[in-house]
Parts: sequence; C-alpha cells; structure tokens
Amino acid sequence: MQVLDAVAVRRWADACVRSLDAERDEIDRINVFPVPDGDTGTNLSQTMRSAQDSLLRARTDDAGQALAALARGALQGARGNSGVILSQVLRGLAEAAQGVSEAGGAAIRTALKRADELATAAVSKPVPGTVLTVLHAAAEAARDCPSDDLDQVVTAAAKAGGEALADTPRQLAVLAKAGVVDAGARGLVVLLDSLVAVITGQPVEHVRKSSAPPRTAEALTTAREAGSTDFEYEVMYLLDDPQDPEELKQRLTALGDCVSVVGDGAGLWTVHVHCNDIGAAIEAGVEQGRPHRITVARFADQVEAQAVRFSRDRAVVVVVDGEGARELFRAEGAVAAAPTDDPADLLALIAGTRARHVAVLPTAEDVRGPLDEAVAYAVAAGQDVVVVPAFSPVQALAALAVHDPQRRAGDDVVAMAEAAAATRRGEVRIAEREAITWVGRCEPGDLLAMQDGEVVIVEPAGADPAALACRLVDRMLAGGGELVTALLGEDAPEGLAETLESHLRIAHPEVEITTYHGGQPGAALVVGVE
Repeated sequence: MQVLDAVAVRRWADACVRSLDAERDEIDRINVFPVPDGDTGTNLSQTMRSAQDSLLRARTDDAGQALAALARGALQGARGNSGVILSQVLRGLAEAAQGVSEAGGAAIRTALKRADELATAAVSKPVPGTVLTVLHAAAEAARDCPSDDLDQVVTAAAKAGGEALADTPRQLAVLAKAGVVDAGARGLVVLLDSLVAVITGQPVEHVRKSSAPPRTAEALTTAREAGSTDFEYEVMYLLDDPQDPEELKQRLTALGDCVSVVGDGAGLWTVHVHCNDIGAAIEAGVEQGRPHRITVARFADQVEAQAVRFSRDRAVVVVVDGEGARELFRAEGAVAAAPTDDPADLLALIAGTRARHVAVLPTAEDVRGPLDEAVAYAVAAGQDVVVVPAFSPVQALAALAVHDPQRRAGDDVVAMAEAAAATRRGEVRIAEREAITWVGRCEPGDLLAMQDGEVVIVEPAGADPAALACRLVDRMLAGGGELVTALLGEDAPEGLAETLESHLRIAHPEVEITTYHGGQPGAALVVGVE
C-alpha cells in the first residue's frame, strides 16, 4: 500500500484485535511492571476491542475520521495504565491525520511523533524500559527514515520498536530479574507489526516469545511506578470537559500514584489513579465535572478476565417498516430497526448486537444492496452474519418463530430460511401510480391485492379494503394452510381485522388467525399463510 485510507485503518484495527487476542496470555504472563497483576495483555485487548467497536459504529470516509473513531473508543474503554497509554497513541495518530483522507509515509511519521508526545504526557513519572521507551524509538526511526514511502516508514518504526523492546530488561532491573521484556511495550510492538502486515501484505512474525522459566514469588514482587506500595485500589472514570485538568491531576497525585488525566482532543477525558481513598479520588472528579463510567477495582481481588468482544452468542436482526411491527419483533427477542439505504447504519445495527452469530431478516428489497455491504464489513471484523431470505414481515415472523439459540448456528439459519420460504405472503395496498400489472392496468388510488410480490386483483378507487382482504386470503388458502398472520398497516380501515376474522370463522373454520397492528406505511394489510 502507498497510502493508509479508511478501509486500511479498519483492516489494521481488526488485525490488532486478532493479534492481541493471540498474544494476550503471554503478555499477561510477563507483566511484572509497574504492578505484577498479570493483566496488561487483557487490558490492551479489551481497550483495542473497544476502539474497534467504536470504529464499526462510526461513519468514516477517510483515514482521519477512522483513526479518530478508534481513539475515542479506546479512551472510552481504556483498561489500566496500558489501556490509557494505548488510547493516547491512537489519539496522536488521529490528531496528525485529522482532515486527511489518505495518510502516506510523511503523515505516519508525524503521527508517531505526536503519539510519542501524548503518551509521555499521560504518565506522571515516565520510566526507561517501558512502552514509552519503545514508542519513542519507533517515532525516532520513522523520523529518520530516508524515504517517504509508507511501507518503508512503518517497517522502520516496527523494526526499531522490536529492537528497543529487546533492550527493556537492561533498563529495568525488575524485568531482568524476571527474565522478561516489558509487557506493555510488547503489546505496542504487536500493534506496529500488525500495521506493517496490513501495509506490506506480508505477515510479520510478532515479538519472540519469552522462554524464561515460570516466575517465582520473589520475581513477582516489585515496586510501583510511584508512591506507596500500600495503595490497594484502581479508580478510573470519564469526565466531559473538566474545568481544570491540571488541578485534578495534582489532587490525584496527592492521593496516590499511577496518575493520568488525558483527553481525546474533543472534550472527553479519562482519569486513572491507584489509591486507598476511593471517595476522595471520585470527589476530585465531581468538583471538575460529572464523572461517569466509574470503575473501582481492588488489586488483591482482581481476577483475570477474558477479553470478550461478544457478550452473547446469537442475535436476530430484523429490518422492517412499521413501528408496530418493530415492537412485535422486539417483544420476541429480536433487534428491529427501520429500513435504511445507509450501510453504516446497518453495520452499526449488526455490530451493536455484540453477538458472535447474527441472522438478518431484511423484509424489504431496497435494503439488499446496502445490507450486503454492511454484512461484508461485519464479517471482515469477525462476526458470523447470515442474511435469511425474508421478503415480508410475515415471513420474518415465521422465521423468528422457529429460531432456537440452542441449536447449531448453521442448522438454525436453515430452519429459519425454510420457515420463511414456506410462508405465502400477501398485501392489500393503494396504488401510487399508473402501471400495467399481470391482471391489467391500475390507476393511482386503485386498491391492489398482491400475492408473493405480484398484483393478483385490482379494485377501483373507493372499493372496500376489508372485502378485498377476504378475497385475497381465500385465494392464498386455496393451496392449503393452517395459520394466517395479519398485520394491519397504517391505511387499514376500522373493522378490517374483525371482518377478516369473521370471514375465516365461516369460510375456513379449520384455520387459526392472529392479528397485530403493524403500521406498515402505504399498506392496509400484510398477510401471511403458513
């Protein structure tokens, strides 16, 4: 690649998440500084997943917007010191690429320099041999690279970062004692290597795994970056536009150590401190604004948590017209939204389920194109998404009725598709324009009965929709059927449901009918026969 655009940023985010997931356990294992709590890999993975989720939900047309979305998501979901530093690295990249549709080698050089400045400013007392040392080496290598070619700049930065990482045990005694490199710095090199892989198209072998023997209890005992080893709690929260960030930083420094008060450049700030007086740390934030997303963890009680992007295994998404229909699907456990021609909105809908497997029921032809684009992005980002053919809300209802989250995902999708295909669909609506149909010409205002997408009956303007609905259902039941599902559209006249139910009791007593208020625009009735 000669330039980094929005698509490449998405690919890089996905590569980072995958690589950090693969390296998480090893990075956790070598985590001895500043606190031997074994969670740096997990924190980096969770923070990067939050950044990726933010990017998936954002509308991004250029590299600057994509990097800004990553930075904001990382800041909002930052976990631990390593997560805060990662958020500042991404913020530096975003600031340098602001307003840039495509970033070349020169832009990446500037971005790494800005990332180095912000990450260093985020730490109250920088220590040699940490992630900051490695980031600085990468930024310096990018600056000194004789070429402006993108691949050469990022390769030089990643190579220098790897060499600086190997040097970290010689700069920090605690690392040398444990026989490991710095955990946070290793995570950064994983990100740089992933960027090289995306830009060059060649896989890059990540940092060599430590072959050190299991660490002893003595090796896992070390001092913190600053302050007393008696601090037992980690306090984190977000602030919107604090009155005086520097004053807040000073207040927190008086309470504990590992203090960082950093912003995204757009008004959102994240606060982090290790302390004993939890109330005072939060009160300091209250005096500056309104703390939110407050997290308090006791180091002694911290349990390694697996970084999971997906909070559930299955979800069903229905794209359907009519608020009544959407409420009906939501009541059945589906995620429902109105049709849109914007792939970004559909992608946000799918990603927002936070489900590993997503079945999508579109119900409308005009969303197929943008939906295909959204699904492609979601699949590329790691979700398993399948579009189940459903051309009407009644077919989607039939599919949802057989949905079983306990069944294998593939088998469940097949069952839903079969249920939708076995449902005959019909509509009663008013013609909007003159047209030629299979049964003759229709004029604006004529009443149309449609079956499986084709006009089968045309009645002149002023005809009774309820009577036409009865004729349509009779026609649909000619081939058999046990269940009729009727959705009343926004043009349904008073008494339509009662008339249809009464007709079926007399003409088809063996058939069960269920009626709902669907609210489909332009329709009097949407009906399905199973």
